[in-house]
Amino acid sequence: PLPDGRTASSVAELLRARAGHEPARRCYTFLADGEAREVHETYASLDDRVRAIAAPLTTVAAPGERALLLFPPGLDYLRALFACFYTGIIAVPVYPPRRDRVDARLEAILRDCSPRLILGPSSLLADRVPLTRVLPALGDAEWLAPCDADDGARWDGPSPAADRIAFLQYTSGSTSTAKGVMVSHENLVHNCAVMEHLVGYKREDRSVTWLPPYHDMGLIGNLLLPMYTGYWTALMAPTVFAQRPLRWLELVHRYGATTSGGPNFAYQLCTDALARSPDFRADLSRWRIAFNGSEPVRHETLANFTAAFAPFGFRAEAFYPCYGLAEATLMVSGGLADALPRTLAVDPVALTQHEVVPVESGGPGALLVGCGRWAPGHDVRVVDPETCQPCAPGSVGEIWVRGPSVARGYWNAPAATAATFGASLAGASDNAYLRTGDLGTLHDGELYITGRRKELLIVRGRNLYPQDLELTAAHAHPVLRMGGGAAFGVTRAARNASRSCRKSTAARGRTIWTRQPRRSVGRSSPSTAYRSLTSCWSSAEACRARRAARSSA
Repeated sequence: PLPDGRTASSVAELLRARAGHEPARRCYTFLADGEAREVHETYASLDDRVRAIAAPLTTVAAPGERALLLFPPGLDYLRALFACFYTGIIAVPVYPPRRDRVDARLEAILRDCSPRLILGPSSLLADRVPLTRVLPALGDAEWLAPCDADDGARWDGPSPAADRIAFLQYTSGSTSTAKGVMVSHENLVHNCAVMEHLVGYKREDRSVTWLPPYHDMGLIGNLLLPMYTGYWTALMAPTVFAQRPLRWLELVHRYGATTSGGPNFAYQLCTDALARSPDFRADLSRWRIAFNGSEPVRHETLANFTAAFAPFGFRAEAFYPCYGLAEATLMVSGGLADALPRTLAVDPVALTQHEVVPVESGGPGALLVGCGRWAPGHDVRVVDPETCQPCAPGSVGEIWVRGPSVARGYWNAPAATAATFGASLAGASDNAYLRTGDLGTLHDGELYITGRRKELLIVRGRNLYPQDLELTAAHAHPVLRMGGGAAFGVTRAARNASRSCRKSTAARGRTIWTRQPRRSVGRSSPSTAYRSLTSCWSSAEACRARRAARSSA
């Protein structure tokens, strides 16, 4: 029964049920140019197109085989994704490759998942020869452009079991080989229920998104969650946002969106853009959920955005900091809707020793932004990563998670799965916890994220977080722009081998001198920005991917 008594075990069943119960209800709108060129989809039209696409897939691939999805953002990508869900073929969403460039991450994914099908638009299939020249593994699969043809056949088979894998969610691969997180249909349904419960989403909501649709926040939080709850979503490509960030807020105004969001940097980009756009006009008063996740949430960014856009109706209570990662499907914790984000001022010196010592409100200190509480049925612990003992209150440790939203493990990687998904607390016999690799603390029931364990810089016994060093550097000189630098560790050998000075172009067109291996990163082109946006958006991985991209730019 829909919409109140949902009993579907997968989002595919939800689409089929909604197409039967409310066929004419509009579910998605894609804006190719981010402004005027609208393409609409109803539940009935989407279900019909998905069945047409699914029919030829089943003649080539069997349930459980993999299909690599190489579509640009848009409705064809969404249709092909649901066609895989309908048929039990495991979808592998990735960003389409360039015909003249070797993509090491995609090459690793191809080797790992051995796809039976390559699905994409006909324009991509026309580039098959040059693409297979730079990525030979692409030639081992069957290529199809299922969205461009319709021979009248319609798939009408049973839905896959809830415990079957829906898709492989590959990690960024910026610090190690990309690993495919095995997300089941029941993982998706449960995590959508978690988000609906924590945030309070409802059918009357309206959403706008520019997030890349190939990974957790963009794919699950902005494409599949609306299908679960039953609200409408407007989509635009990340390139459109990267070219002019205020387009995002203009669409929030145009469609009266009640929910929309992205990583912390997106809000900073809009604040910066507003200063250069005196003619900007919008009404943001209906925006009730402005979620912020996938990288460290900064109080400074929230305050600056609120101050800049309060004249346009934006409320500070709309901000919704949250935490999640691909290995937990998406969301782990989130705050209270329609409430000011919680903050915790702590002694910055004590924080370098992994101690959380609150300071008086208004006094000097590092300000942490809370990422809320976790959903019922889940267990979140802060654990000493070396001893596996639960941390004492007031300590920073690794965040461990267990519950129905935690994925099944990594594809074709039993050792990595055991190490990451099978953690046990010291003295306990059950191997049930997911080690997130993220560091944080619990205070008054609120989860606060401090950083990523692998990125931690230990200098003379002090634990320093790269994002804090980057922020300090950005404030140190007007030639340095926010988000335009990267802090990372180097070995002594690398440091000794990199003594010569080199000239580098700074963000605002001026020239500065640096010592290698530090590099100044200029303003990204739309294509470079898009690559950055499409890496991954989990808290554990987005910072890592962006930092790696900056350091190699």
